Amino acid sequence: TELMLLQRAGKISNLRTQVEYELIPAQREPDTVGSRGGIKRGKVIERAVTYVADFVYVDENGTEIAEDVKGYKGGQSYALFVIKRKLLLYTRHIRVKEV
Repeated sequence: TELMLLQRAGKISNLRTQVEYELIPAQREPDTVGSRGGIKRGKVIERAVTYVADFVYVDENGTEIAEDVKGYKGGQSYALFVIKRKLLLYTRHIRVKEV
């Protein structure tokens, strides 16, 4: 791919695929003390929200870049992607580049 060629040329580094980022951690009930004195983790109320980037690399400036391949820009799945893209920028300061 083009990204592999850029990495070989030294323009980018640390190229990875299908990188998962946690945007919002799982929400749990409070932990409790078990009958034998150990801590029992609270039940998950809401699962974590994650985003999986198609490609992630570090550019020449040392900035981590996430790339997502999008064919159709519409519908519910694209709207969900936009929310996750904004959350990734807000929580991790990583910009998603759409290709």
